[in-house]
Amino acid sequence: MYIDVLWVKFLKFPKDFLMGFSESGFQFEMGYPGDEDPNTDWWLWVHSPDNIAAGIVSGHLPEHGPAYLRLYKYDHDLGEKLGANVLRLGIEWSRIFPRPTRDIPATIERDDSGVISMVELNETALKKLVEKANKNAVEKYLAVFKDWVSRGKKLIVNLNHFTLPSWLHEPLEVRSKGVFNAPSGWLSEEIIVEFTKYAYAAAYFFGEYVDYWSTLNEPNVVAIMGYLQVKSGFPPGIPSMNYTMLALRNQIIAHARAYDALKQSTGKPIGVILNYMWFEPYRVENEDDVAACNEISYMYNLLFTEAVKSGSSIIISSNSLKNKLDWIGVNYYTRMVVTREKTSKTNWIPVPGYGYLCTPGGVSKAGRPCSEFGWETYPEGLEKILLMLHEKYKLPLIVTENGVADAHDALRPRYLIQHIEAVGKAIQKGVDVRGYLHWALIDNYEWAMGYNMKFGLLKVDYESKKRYIRPSALVYREIALNNELPDELVFYN
Repeated sequence: MYIDVLWVKFLKFPKDFLMGFSESGFQFEMGYPGDEDPNTDWWLWVHSPDNIAAGIVSGHLPEHGPAYLRLYKYDHDLGEKLGANVLRLGIEWSRIFPRPTRDIPATIERDDSGVISMVELNETALKKLVEKANKNAVEKYLAVFKDWVSRGKKLIVNLNHFTLPSWLHEPLEVRSKGVFNAPSGWLSEEIIVEFTKYAYAAAYFFGEYVDYWSTLNEPNVVAIMGYLQVKSGFPPGIPSMNYTMLALRNQIIAHARAYDALKQSTGKPIGVILNYMWFEPYRVENEDDVAACNEISYMYNLLFTEAVKSGSSIIISSNSLKNKLDWIGVNYYTRMVVTREKTSKTNWIPVPGYGYLCTPGGVSKAGRPCSEFGWETYPEGLEKILLMLHEKYKLPLIVTENGVADAHDALRPRYLIQHIEAVGKAIQKGVDVRGYLHWALIDNYEWAMGYNMKFGLLKVDYESKKRYIRPSALVYREIALNNELPDELVFYN
């Protein structure tokens, strides 16, 4: 990709532009004895001997992770030195409520179509939630949040990043006994009510320190990986288009009801974070390929936000969902090239050799470098996604994840520059992009892939827990501290 030096020289970001890093709980918190979180579905899933033996998961275990929950001050120091003025952190629902909250009363109303349109929680319910919460977990999160905001930095808090308390989702039992004979997570409507309770309590505990709230991280990924692309290693690994749509539907409603609960006690913006891909037809002149591209782009990129902005999408319609969105988090890594395939269950297929379907560490069919995950570098897709979302919704956008699996840091410097340039171009075209958060500051536990994928600007020695700066961290620092993309950092292909 060619970057015009004369253009880049003048790429100065807005004064209050947010530059920082994103982390989740499960992927970063554990690492020392006593910090384990065994009360989550993902803990059960990755510890399953059957899953490990079948190669569904790596066999790597999260309790050997980077230990952010113990080393947060050190990581905050490092992030600050690299120029970060914002962190997006996750709360683990299973840490706050390791035991069920079903006994805490809530008033539930439904609209004419049966959608849960209200979950009302009063002061008595809040008192019981506070009593039931794990006090040690609350105090630990408060210490983490206070340390960061005391430095004069901004904080984005995300309530749910894939994991669920095992009392709501027991994926091994779901797989062995059947979906409706065990706690079934996002397939059961009860999770909508329980998630609302959790959000209500989180606002009470942490609201003083949060600048932006996010309800869910990548609900589209949760539904698709858990119930459609089951080879991804996501729980519960049961293939069903109906379950995929049901999981999406319940997450949409849960977001809206959590939005209401948060609004009761905070004036801070509330959004949702989605994974976005730029979809392109394999044959631009082929009407079937173009139509397939438009169909999957709507389903993957827009279905969720359409529902919580307009109140209606192809899987749900309710006035109780309308305008439950103050900002959108954009997680972007690559594109997907698609072609019409009428024998497929989805009526289309992705084309191998592009996007997520490339040879790890190789080169795509378009001649672009690919990460160790096999993901093609396609920075212009990020600019196109930002432009599309701005045109449709006119809401503030934050790039909440963007990064590359690259243990040797061969791709990351150029990857950083190209994607930050894409953000700058979108801003110059009038898009309200408030920030860019890199995934990630440090290496992390990458779900079913374990520790095989290295996303950090800082390398982690998992034995000693020591952090080592990769060269790309210095590139990031130059951009963040100067709030611009200087021309001396421009690379040429």
